Amino acid sequence: MSSAATGETDRRGECVVSADYKCKTELVTVPQDQNPLQAINDILQHVHNYRERVKAFYFEVMLSPYACPKCGGTLCMTDQSECSCSCGSVIDPTLAFQMSPCCQARLSRNICHYTCSHCHKTVPSRFLFDERLFDKEYFRVMMQESRQRAASKKEEIRRLLAESRSGAITLMETPDLETIPGLLQDLDDFILSNPILMDGISFTLNSDFNMDAYRTHILSFIDYHTLRFSDISPLMGDYRRDRVRRFITLIFMDNEQEIEIQQYGDDLLIQRRNNDAY
Repeated sequence: MSSAATGETDRRGECVVSADYKCKTELVTVPQDQNPLQAINDILQHVHNYRERVKAFYFEVMLSPYACPKCGGTLCMTDQSECSCSCGSVIDPTLAFQMSPCCQARLSRNICHYTCSHCHKTVPSRFLFDERLFDKEYFRVMMQESRQRAASKKEEIRRLLAESRSGAITLMETPDLETIPGLLQDLDDFILSNPILMDGISFTLNSDFNMDAYRTHILSFIDYHTLRFSDISPLMGDYRRDRVRRFITLIFMDNEQEIEIQQYGDDLLIQRRNNDAY
């Protein structure tokens, strides 16, 4: 550290800047023909550089009364609330050198601040410039645990889905669609085509069923997480007919590899496939 920037220590052990130190100022000039946005960027860059020099000088002054506990060498700030020596020692200067003003006790490091180790009051660190304390190790462990919990939850859902799958069905007789009241009429309403001929009688099948609207409606609910079929709200007042149309749309979406359907008791579990095409 230069003689002009040396610091002294008062009776309380706090560092005081010498009176003969003068801050060097620079005049930023902007050419008249320069682009205004470029001029603003130049000024912001000058402000940033000046702030970094002030920050470096501040830490130099604050560390000047102290030496490396291991070798007695000069300390310099290398990271947030972290200083190091040429011998390889890395220490937290707040924990090593600062005492609490309330109890004159050592400080303890919490997640986002320092506290007095005796009365546990929050104590601002003199070795932080304008940053907030960030415990990198704590948040690294928390993120790792969060990823592990997410993976465990995903595996548990897969296990539950596998256990809830229906077994093979053995049909003892030919299925009769007429045993389900109204099913044939709903299927007829679903068919969108030109007039067809059935038993010599011509029928024109008109329907307001818009599968694209149902598809968009269903996709707005899924968003890559598992959803039950019963959680999808209807699009029309006729709940029974709407339920049929939602189910038919799901069958087509499953066939197009947009979603995956799993039996879940009396309900269905729907999950969107991770397909870049959609």
